[in-house]
Amino acid sequence: MVVRARQERPLLLLLTLVASLALLAGMAWPGVLAGWLLLILVVVARKPAVLPVEEPEVVEEEEPVFDPLPQVAATLGALDIPAFVLGQDASVLFQNKAAEKAFGALPTGSHLSAKLRSPGILDMVRETIATDEPNQIEHSERLPSERVYMLRVAPIDLGQRAPETPDDEVQKFYLLSFKDISELRRIDRMRSDFVANASHELRTPLASLRGFIETLQGPARSDPAAQERFLAIMFDQATRMSRLVDDLMSLSRLELKSHIAPDQTVDLRPLIGHVRDALLPLAEDLGVEIRTHLPEGKVEVLGDRDELVQVFENLIENACKYGQEGKFVDVYLKKGPSKPVEVSVVDQGPGIPAEHVPRLTERFYRVSVADSRSKKGTGLGLAIVKHILTRHRARLIVKSEVGKGSEFTVRF
Repeated sequence: MVVRARQERPLLLLLTLVASLALLAGMAWPGVLAGWLLLILVVVARKPAVLPVEEPEVVEEEEPVFDPLPQVAATLGALDIPAFVLGQDASVLFQNKAAEKAFGALPTGSHLSAKLRSPGILDMVRETIATDEPNQIEHSERLPSERVYMLRVAPIDLGQRAPETPDDEVQKFYLLSFKDISELRRIDRMRSDFVANASHELRTPLASLRGFIETLQGPARSDPAAQERFLAIMFDQATRMSRLVDDLMSLSRLELKSHIAPDQTVDLRPLIGHVRDALLPLAEDLGVEIRTHLPEGKVEVLGDRDELVQVFENLIENACKYGQEGKFVDVYLKKGPSKPVEVSVVDQGPGIPAEHVPRLTERFYRVSVADSRSKKGTGLGLAIVKHILTRHRARLIVKSEVGKGSEFTVRF
């Protein structure tokens, strides 16, 4: 508040008038001086009237509270790896587009456990929140396709904090990021599989070829009949190696894109007819009849036509080779109004023992090694089928009973 003094002007004017009149009346100079001194004393001794004058109060504007989340969100939104911003209670404050694509959208404020239920991930996040120290673990996802991630969680240092703010009042954020290492693990697995299985599979035909070549260069040098027989066997062995290499390369290509679902529409009715026609020469050689049971109208699914042809060729060819004793292979295409599309391949062969069924889709796994090699199998056919169906978000269901045949069903 500011004060402003104001003298009482009427009194001052009255005293000035008295002194002037005295001077005009011929009073002596000492009397005039005395009057003036009296005037000065009265003015000085009398306190001035003080009137308060209120000034408008100046309201100090508060500085806006710094919210770092929009800046953090804008930065993480440009990343191509899944990332979550977590609060101090492990609630999800932000997830970028890559995280939505990989794990699905999660409402803001939801707890992380609503989307990721792995105890290892939740324990890691809790430990980082409690200690403010970064942590990382390796985590595998099996659905919708097998993926391996290196997860890392760390506190975000925002550098925005008032000096007088207590530690317990500072809002903290944590970044949970996912680095996809599926390709590295796949390469490691392929390397070990190749060393353990492919090298063994290649060793036998290579040893056979070497032996026949030595025979042709030695004792059978001048024997045309032996040469013709040995060359035929050598051709079969070379063809077997070629099939093995082709299957390995096909499996490798499928694994590269197993997490990308196809978006084309395929009508299964003409596709199954095409596969049956392509396998008719093989079925006739084996004495097997392929019978198809197809509904009327279109039966469409999302898929890659060439890959689905490969699936049903593998299944029907296996049924013809290993179930040829039953003389018939039946292919059923089923579609109900409220049921998924299914394709079943049924043979009347010897069947598969129950202990072998869970391992049929493993690479190089065979129920009978000798039987498989005699039928020119590579041990990779059902592994290829499994990887194609994984990409198509479909399942392979195997039912078999010894002495009663086998049924392989693809359920979309």
